[in-house]
Amino acid sequence: MTFYKYPKEFMLKLIHFYLMGDYSFEKLARQYKIHQSTLKEWVRKYEAFGEAVFHFNFSPRCYTREQKIQAVEDYLSGEYSLLELMKKHQISGRTILMKWVKKYTSHCDIKDSGKGLSKTMTKGRKTTLLERMEIVDFCLKHHKNYQLAAQTYQVSYQQVYQWVKKFELHGEEGLQDRRGRTKSEAELTTECPL
Repeated sequence: MTFYKYPKEFMLKLIHFYLMGDYSFEKLARQYKIHQSTLKEWVRKYEAFGEAVFHFNFSPRCYTREQKIQAVEDYLSGEYSLLELMKKHQISGRTILMKWVKKYTSHCDIKDSGKGLSKTMTKGRKTTLLERMEIVDFCLKHHKNYQLAAQTYQVSYQQVYQWVKKFELHGEEGLQDRRGRTKSEAELTTECPL
């Protein structure tokens, strides 16, 4: 969610002036006392996402790991300007791209992005052992994208996270539901000296 210090109508008016070809970035920036780079950013966002980008509740799109890597590789190739690159990959902000570049060049794992925890169940649900195995398998195949697994299988993020950790430590045995189990008779029997 982005907050703008200018009214949406004002931003759209300047964008339309520029796109109609009547004004340059320089002339608009001087006349309305706005930095040129700010105006260029507004135009780029408008061209990539339309008017909705300036709405209070606008949520930028999610990107797969592959899309992020492609954007970073395009950036590192030097073949595109920053604005061209952001338009090509529909990236809503420069800082988003630079975060991906930093992760990539630091050899950190780049993961799929989620829409946010608010759309995922925050309360867990009961599952069978077979479901838990399927969910863990899905999560691991998607580079431990807990968010995606939680959304796909309608379980909580925390459940997915815990199942993956248990599976990594104890294998399939770690996914067994032990709640409500009683100890075996052998564990309960103790020898009493007479």
